[in-house]
Amino acid sequence: MPFAAGSSVQADLPGAVTEACRPIVHRLAGKPADLTVVFVTHGHHGQWGQLPELLRAALPTRCMIGCSAEAVIADGREIESGPAVVVWSAVLPGAELLPFQIGFERTPDGILCTGIPEWSETDPRDMRAVLALGEPYSSAPVSLLERLEDELPRVPVIGGMASGALGPGDNRLFLQGETVASGAVAVAVRGGPAIRTLVSQGCRPIGSPFVVTRAEQNVIAELGGRPALERLQEVYELLSEHDKELLSNGVHLGLAINEYQDRFSHGDFLIANVLGARRDTGAIAIGNLVRTGQTVQFHVRDAMSADDDLRNMLEEHRQRRRPPPAAALLFSCNGRGRRLFHEPDHDAAAVQSALGPLPLAGFFANGEFGPVGGRSYIHGFTASLALFDEE
Repeated sequence: MPFAAGSSVQADLPGAVTEACRPIVHRLAGKPADLTVVFVTHGHHGQWGQLPELLRAALPTRCMIGCSAEAVIADGREIESGPAVVVWSAVLPGAELLPFQIGFERTPDGILCTGIPEWSETDPRDMRAVLALGEPYSSAPVSLLERLEDELPRVPVIGGMASGALGPGDNRLFLQGETVASGAVAVAVRGGPAIRTLVSQGCRPIGSPFVVTRAEQNVIAELGGRPALERLQEVYELLSEHDKELLSNGVHLGLAINEYQDRFSHGDFLIANVLGARRDTGAIAIGNLVRTGQTVQFHVRDAMSADDDLRNMLEEHRQRRRPPPAAALLFSCNGRGRRLFHEPDHDAAAVQSALGPLPLAGFFANGEFGPVGGRSYIHGFTASLALFDEE
């Protein structure tokens, strides 16, 4: 088998790594892995520095990347408490793996990303995907994604931000034999089996679309010629009592991916969080840049919407792609899991039900990377998937 995954909830990290790697060594039939991905919870905090060497001893692999996490995903389970390690490995015939570590420097011209390789002119055509993991207190993910889009246009970036820390210095990233305390780490996959991506944003639109008629940076002053806050109030007054309650718990705004559509519906928007509003001006601030002339629509999110969105996207992928994927990496928001669905294993079980059984690993992220409309963004509350073909 070209893909395999294993996990352990042992409290002792050496024993946990051995247990997690044992089924991988068996399924790969002694072949060294090309790529190994590892996620480890904060229950092993005091032993993180041992992880790269433990993996090297237990599992021959050419390239290793990973991070610490609040919770991990292992096949059909989501392990949301206690110590846990999940390891996922792949043999990728014909693939070239390019690991790199990213630093971030603040300059008068903005954030400078350092450590990114110099790509050849053929790289955007040959590149399957970039797997990226960041440390939230010391990285600038938007700058990183913009830089990668400039240099590798339309190449999907999939991954997420380490999670579970109580403050700066409490997260860890892993790359090759190194334990990294800050910045970001990544692996570019050039050639080899196809890697497809799926991003479930878990929202549904409410009200009608509006055109942004005045905006600056991430602040929307007017929608359809009137203060944005007034437009939101108009939408609110026409909602059902259930949707009014959802809107009171959190407002989201969808930015149309293709503004030339005659109609907009579920899945046609990049979802941004509404960060705040000013009653004196009626302006609202969102978590993404916006421009005058853009089409937007307010959205709500709840467990039912998130469940429907993920299952519908998985089913569409299942019907569209034959044969099914051979393995997957899943990056779910740490606001999902039991916090959203009030039941165990929701996202992992949905993937396995629609596309499995398949080797699956992942973690609950503090922000997820994935493409929407051909461009990669950092999201919140999403389930972002990398789906690997066998050949």
